[in-house]
Amino acid sequence: MPTEKKISSASDCISAMVDGSELKKVRSNSRIYHRYFLLDADMQSLRWEPSKKEVDKAKIDVKSIKEVRTGKNTDTFRTNGTYDQISEDCAFSVIFGENYESLDLVANTADVANTWVTGLRYLISYGKHTLNMIESSQNNMRSSWLGELFDEEDTTNSKQLSICTAVQLVKKLNPGLKNVKIELKFKELHKVKDKSGSDVAKEEFIEVFHDLCTRPEIYFLFVQFSSNKEFLDTKDLMIFLEAEQGMAQVSEETSFDVIQKYEPSKEGQLKGWLSLDGFSNYLMSSECHIFDPEHKSVCQDMNQPLSHYYINGSHNTYLIEDQFRGPSDVTGYIRALKMGCRSVELDVWDGPDNEPVIYTGHTMTSQIVFRSVIDVINKYAFVASEFPLILCLENHCSLKQQRVMFQHLKKILGDKLHLDPPKPEDCYLPSPNELKGKILLKGKKLGTNCTASEGEVTDEDEGAEMSQRMSIETAEQQTVALKKFQLSKELSDLVTLCKSVEFKDFPTSFQKQKHWELCSFNEVFASRCASEFPGDFVNYNKKFLARVYPSPMRIDSSNMNPQDFWKCGCQIVAMNYQTPGLMMDLNIGWFRQNGNCGYVLRPAIMREQVSYFSANTKDSVPGVSPQLLHIKIISGQNFPKPKGSGAKGDVVDPYVYVEIHGIPADCAEQRTKTVNQNGDNPLFDESFEFQINLPELAMVRFVVLDDDYIGDEFIGQYTIPFECLQPGFRHVPLQSLTGEVLPHTLLFVHVAITNRRGGGKPHKRGLSVRKGKRSREYASMRVLLIKALDDVFKTAIQPLREATDLRENMQNAIASFKELCGLSAVANLKQCILALSPRLTGPDNNPLLVFNLNEQYPNLEPQGLLPEVLKKVVTTYDMVIQTSKTLLESSEGVYERILQTQKAAMEFHENLHDLAVKEGLKGRKLHKAVESFTWNITILKGQADLLKHARSEVQENLKQIHYAALTCKLTKGSAVSGSFGSESKSRCSLEAIPEKAPTGEVNKW
Repeated sequence: MPTEKKISSASDCISAMVDGSELKKVRSNSRIYHRYFLLDADMQSLRWEPSKKEVDKAKIDVKSIKEVRTGKNTDTFRTNGTYDQISEDCAFSVIFGENYESLDLVANTADVANTWVTGLRYLISYGKHTLNMIESSQNNMRSSWLGELFDEEDTTNSKQLSICTAVQLVKKLNPGLKNVKIELKFKELHKVKDKSGSDVAKEEFIEVFHDLCTRPEIYFLFVQFSSNKEFLDTKDLMIFLEAEQGMAQVSEETSFDVIQKYEPSKEGQLKGWLSLDGFSNYLMSSECHIFDPEHKSVCQDMNQPLSHYYINGSHNTYLIEDQFRGPSDVTGYIRALKMGCRSVELDVWDGPDNEPVIYTGHTMTSQIVFRSVIDVINKYAFVASEFPLILCLENHCSLKQQRVMFQHLKKILGDKLHLDPPKPEDCYLPSPNELKGKILLKGKKLGTNCTASEGEVTDEDEGAEMSQRMSIETAEQQTVALKKFQLSKELSDLVTLCKSVEFKDFPTSFQKQKHWELCSFNEVFASRCASEFPGDFVNYNKKFLARVYPSPMRIDSSNMNPQDFWKCGCQIVAMNYQTPGLMMDLNIGWFRQNGNCGYVLRPAIMREQVSYFSANTKDSVPGVSPQLLHIKIISGQNFPKPKGSGAKGDVVDPYVYVEIHGIPADCAEQRTKTVNQNGDNPLFDESFEFQINLPELAMVRFVVLDDDYIGDEFIGQYTIPFECLQPGFRHVPLQSLTGEVLPHTLLFVHVAITNRRGGGKPHKRGLSVRKGKRSREYASMRVLLIKALDDVFKTAIQPLREATDLRENMQNAIASFKELCGLSAVANLKQCILALSPRLTGPDNNPLLVFNLNEQYPNLEPQGLLPEVLKKVVTTYDMVIQTSKTLLESSEGVYERILQTQKAAMEFHENLHDLAVKEGLKGRKLHKAVESFTWNITILKGQADLLKHARSEVQENLKQIHYAALTCKLTKGSAVSGSFGSESKSRCSLEAIPEKAPTGEVNKW
């Protein structure tokens, strides 16, 4: 099969199959045979050669083919020893005969596999009439639409357009195409036809558009859902939107609205048909953006204490270049505030004419007037976000100019300044909601006993650190001596909730630090704390704000990795906004997830008073269920030549990296192959799988590079929090190195998130191994060596085992059902029923099996004698329903018992230290007992949450079965709408109990 030929229609697929191609034939005995497969010219049979079989036996009659299955989704593939070496995207299976035998094949490329799958599916649908059907409907809607557009431009009715007008018309329909490429295509066509003159006829215009604007990868997807028609009707589109794009409660009316919005042809709009061009328009629209639109506005709880949020922070905001000689400018503040920054820095020194100035002391950076910066802050403080802005004030002024600073702050900022002192009865800072529209000053503050107009405090001078680093000749790291300076009381009184204090160590802070006091950590020292005291650092940040600023060695304004400190719970990681690159990509991407308001709620495990989490964990997180992220990089569009790269002329050889950033256990990266000399529409077709142990802290970064022997050049990137990913077929808009959106530059991907792996031999299948009860791993309770507490925790052992069994049994049953349906672990139950439906219908089009939706649980009922293959379907489906029913009916009691243990254990929390001492524990054993207590509580909360999620999953599965049965018209009698997922006994929601439940109160299900 000539791989350079672009496949863009069913007839292309059929002719390519008649030409034939080399495919690998896979057998269950781990053997793989290279064979040449081709379709007979009469399209009646599929043959292969060479073969030891007789010529008549080395073939399959097209009429006997039951289905064509994509991916490695048959028993032959699953049990093959080379399973892991076979690409999911290049594998497909032909299921044939009454016994549903499988011919399992692997193509050299995903494009070839798609060609065979599409062609065979057409043949199954239309048999010997395939070509007639294709010819009768060949791009009719596209041709009539393009013809109308051509006629509108042909104002002189000459049946011709000038080549310039034709190029502009194609460009208007596909703005990403280059004018030169379109013009070249017209000229090539004229040359082939030996046509003189440059004017373009209607048929030529349609042919060039078809050649340049048909994306094969979208065409293959299109025919998969169009029931092998040249359009999607409202029902086809409804199935695609629900099953693939994850849209809920889709009706034919929803589909019709999508068609009206994106279908370019009048015929399609009138008939409710979506053509390939309309489908492409939809997939490239904002509705199919990879970023979940729910996160474009504030969507998190903003009523938690300030210390429970990550806060978007800037370092030396006034600098727009390097840290030592670079210029200072107010535009640094404007840019940061417009980007949603909520913590900016002001390094203030005495200036001429009694006007304080801002610059980095002890360096050669230029100066800007303090007053003009406060004016800019007043103007832009709440443009991007209404939530509190923190001004980190590094004050080095004389008392005289401190009074000027005070006057400017009061006069310009006025009521925006937060001046209320912290309430003595509070243990935590106020919430972002309580502080909306307020500006908080972070700085030094005089003691409460100071009654004079000024007093002495220690100086904060981060600039001095850098100056000293610059002047140190030796490799020794000297410490900066703490200097004292005079602070005016009126300026001190402006600091309320963010008093700067020096950090000594964690025990001292836990004992003495007030919740309104804030410590700043040098990056190097913060890294040491994260490495040596990861648990303490997380616990410290549950109550106190921590700000991390870059090492003084970063004179070039390079950035630290914010994830290194976010994983410890540090709220403010001060970034050099003027320096683009990976670290700023992570920062910008991270703060997108809550309406770009500058505040992101930290994971619950890092907020709850009693919870166990270590920042350096290289394994799964206790109480958190790992997620599996499946990403398929399908194709790219309009990749520009990297700036400044001229070694290869205009040639681009792109490849894609998918990076995962998060806790150490989650950090990973995978890359696609390089597509040579194609930056316009490279096809990658490669799938990757990542285990995400702490989804709430994970980010996904797509990076496109140009493969060059001198050094790979950056083309574009996009960074997105894991929680913001939309499943299904999505386009990713790439951004430049400096963060601008690259026009029409896209990645086309498929995203799926599951809780288990799929495929492979049992010993290779990771999390999806169907574990019997004996080999299952159950959550365990740690021993504290405090008898009373250990006895309490022992009561959770049995319910924890039962909770695991309920979840695992249900998930194993569903995994078996997916395999039987010929689908991978990525599939949902709606897709399973849709894939199964052709098998459930007999030759007379009457159903052999129907779903009884009038019962509480949708059972499968035979409508007569069943072949063996369908008996297995019934048995496997019954197991799904039985395990789901058991989970729904038993989970309430199990959940209640787990929470009762949690509640009983929390009664000991306040006196835990005294209890341990009574038992004779001290030193390391005492510390271990406290750690084990938090571990056990975390496990109990986590397992209760997992059971709650499993219950929701079952209810969602039952809904999917219900809707799929209705869609496929495989229902018995009159289905009662809304009967799915109902529960006879319990309708209460599953809510976790508070950490300290009132005495005697029993938490209800």
